[in-house]
Amino acid sequence: NYNLHSSDITVDLRSGITIHQSEAEDWRVTLVETGLDSQTGGRLKRIKKYLGKDTLFCMTYGDAVADIDIGAALAFHRAHGKLATVTAVRPLARFGALHLEGDLVDRFEEKPAEESGLISGGFFVLSPKVLDLIEDDATLWEREPMERLAAGNELMAYRHPGFWQPMDTLRDRILLDQLCQNDDAPWMTWQR
Repeated sequence: NYNLHSSDITVDLRSGITIHQSEAEDWRVTLVETGLDSQTGGRLKRIKKYLGKDTLFCMTYGDAVADIDIGAALAFHRAHGKLATVTAVRPLARFGALHLEGDLVDRFEEKPAEESGLISGGFFVLSPKVLDLIEDDATLWEREPMERLAAGNELMAYRHPGFWQPMDTLRDRILLDQLCQNDDAPWMTWQR
């Protein structure tokens, strides 16, 4: 809905959509039919014909929102020269954390960032060469291709210290809705 929110448009059901604005972001978006049964890797592979041989591209999957600095992620990717960059995030814990000295609680934190480690935030910067690691529509991107990239030292992590929140549960949706209602939605970077 980007154009609907930033432009005047005319919809002609016979000939298409006319956008009445010359000032627009320098974006190119291609929507690709991937079928109902394709897995994440298969869906990704279907975009290959729309990419240039050396055209970096960004990809996301999942239902998370974040305030990732895409320009910084691209710069990080270009600087290391590997085939793939995954955004590494620290999810919030579901419960309060107890910090113990023996049995004494010396500190309590309500829902801190997980100390157990970084996870894939589901946002990537990729070289088109990664598409050669995908066998067919049944391939899960997050399995064989990513495992091969890691084993071949071709997967780097862009550490995102900012906001990242999935919307996998009703609880997640309620949290994100509350942030929007309170005008405190960090992922809405275009409104800053």
